[in-house]
Formats: sequence, C-alpha cells, structure tokens
Amino acid sequence: MTDNSVLLEKRGQAFWITINRPDKRNALNASVIAGIAKGYREAHDDKDVRVIVLTGAGDKAFCAGADLQNSGAAFSMDFSRPNVDYADLLRLSQNATKPAIARVGGVCMAGGMGLLCMTDMAVAADQVIFGLPEVKVGVFPMQVLSLLQSIAPARLVNEWALTGEPFDAATAKAAGLLNYVVPAAELDAKVDWLIGRIVDKSPTAIRRGKYAMRAIASMSFDESIAYTESQIALLAMTEDAKEGLKAFGEKRKPTWTGR
Repeated sequence: MTDNSVLLEKRGQAFWITINRPDKRNALNASVIAGIAKGYREAHDDKDVRVIVLTGAGDKAFCAGADLQNSGAAFSMDFSRPNVDYADLLRLSQNATKPAIARVGGVCMAGGMGLLCMTDMAVAADQVIFGLPEVKVGVFPMQVLSLLQSIAPARLVNEWALTGEPFDAATAKAAGLLNYVVPAAELDAKVDWLIGRIVDKSPTAIRRGKYAMRAIASMSFDESIAYTESQIALLAMTEDAKEGLKAFGEKRKPTWTGR
C-alpha cells in the first residue's frame, strides 16, 4: 500500500487503524481494505499490542461503504478467484486473537456496517446514522449479513436489509450493535476507558478466550461443553493463570507476561 488511505498508529498498548478518506466519507476501496488488513496483521505481530481500535478520520463518517464513484469497480470481481478482498478482511477479523473496538464518530453504512460487526466491541457518538442502503442501488449487503445476522435480531436485520432505510444510534445499541452511545465530545474518553478495561487483564486469557469463543460459535451444547472443559484445563496451566491466582491470594495486582 503506497497511499495514506489508512493510517496505522500504536498508542501505548492500543493499535489504531484509521480510515483516512474523510473527503469520500471514508468509503471502501482496494487500498482501504488492504490497509485495514495490514493493520490487523501488524497488531498481531506486535506482542506489546493488547487491543485494536478501528475508526474513520473526521467526524462525518466512520465508513459509508463501498466507493461508488466508479460503480463498476466497486462491485467488480476477478472470477478466477474464489474469494474477494473484503470477504478476506472479514475472515481475518474473525480469526483474530486480539480484541478490537470500533470507534464510530460518523455515518456507518453498507460495507461500513461489516467493519462495525467485525469488531468485538463498539462505541458510537449519539448523532451517528447507520444503515444498509444497498437495495437502493440494486445490490444487497451479502457479506455484511454473514456477521450481522449473529449480532442483531432477525426481524430488524430483515427490515434494514430489505428496506434500505437508515436508523439511529439508539436503535443500533438496542439491537446489540453497540456497547455504548455517548455525546460526540465524550467519544474518545469512552474509547480510552474501554481500552483501559482491557489492557489491565491477562493477554493470555483474552487470546485463548477469543479463540475458544470463535471455535464454539457453531457447536452444539454437547460439543461446546466438551471443548470448553478441556480448554479451561489448558488455560489453567499457563503462566498468566498461575500469576493471576497467586496475585489474588496475595491481594496485589498481577504482573502479566502473556504466557
């Protein structure tokens, strides 16, 4: 990636990925998708990084979806390939073992909804508008649905996808898309607060926990309980688990090694 369409910045133990196309409402193109994927990989390669923050530059948009200025390019596909880059980005996010937070300061539409859903937690400003307007241009939020349908109630997903009409932050929170909705002036403070509640916890427990959560998502109860009872036994053998229990007994804060 040779342009600045995505900014990558390490801030303490948080790795910030910022879509940097505010003049285009942070719309998705090949460079943006590649940049976000690069950020996820760099964050996972850095052992000091504990959390990823995904956001958009400016206060107008988090991400307005695909860049429709060249509509042919927005939905073009190399049919010799069995997959597309946006889908690969969603796959990458779901296999990630470090938690991610969406910081939503502006409009979140279409493919931007997929970016929102691929994170583990989300904080939005109270004026933000959300939506799946694809039917208005003759397409459908196909890939977004792969994640959205496991987060929001089916009746609401049906309405959003079939009507293409927008909805507000309060509706998004009530549907489970957001953890917190705050005034725009308090957005960064709330994100920092949430980061702080992650980075003081065991990185080993979070890493193995996210892996397990992903693994059991499609299991039956019997499969899930058998898998998780073995996973807790393995986790108890890690250095972090031993340190956590020791620190609890000694009434002190644990010193995590991430091992």
